[in-house]
Amino acid sequence: MIPADKIIVALDTQDPEKLNQLLKALSGEKIWVKIGMEVFYSLGPDVVLKARDQGFKIFLDLKLHDIPNTVAQSLKALSRLPIDMINVHAAGGKEMMQKSFEAIGNLPKRPLLIAVTQLTSTTEAQMHQDQRITGSIEASVLNYAKIAQESHFDGVVSSPLEVTAIKNLLGKNFLTVTPGIRPMGNDLNDQKRVTTPAEALALGTDYMVIGRPITQAANPKQALLEILQGK
Repeated sequence: MIPADKIIVALDTQDPEKLNQLLKALSGEKIWVKIGMEVFYSLGPDVVLKARDQGFKIFLDLKLHDIPNTVAQSLKALSRLPIDMINVHAAGGKEMMQKSFEAIGNLPKRPLLIAVTQLTSTTEAQMHQDQRITGSIEASVLNYAKIAQESHFDGVVSSPLEVTAIKNLLGKNFLTVTPGIRPMGNDLNDQKRVTTPAEALALGTDYMVIGRPITQAANPKQALLEILQGK
């Protein structure tokens, strides 16, 4: 069995009717929903309010990445929305991450602050060639995660494959949010570093992000329930 509060369903759509259908279909389960760039930029901040009205916890996944002041001011503005988690891109650097925490760290009720390390669509070969980062992808993820913890972040986004190493280095209370989750038999799509939900749970992930296997299923609620049942 997979605990419902470990599941974050990615609501990646530009269709308001499809969004409403998904929120209605998945309501009643104690899951999170992820509002990413596609839905937020196309449908606006109202999607956050709709999801909150349906009782969901909300991960606002905008991967902010800009100069430190711009990211800090953006976080202040976005934290006025009823969100429970938000992220920035660790590649923005330590100063940007420190300014991010300073911007919202003292709010009476702030969202969890998470840093994106290496995208789960990135292979080690791509990292070497495109980013000119040498060494292993795990070493890069751990470097970003260490900087995030030093900047007082609550955790990081990584693939499930790096979770054990992150926990060993930074402690079990440092949160891991893991996309790249595919139930057995599902297409990988553009994901490269993946596991099944059961494997991710065994590796120690705190939250697993699952999108298309649920949202593009003929029956999203049934697809979710099968994942929760460990199928």
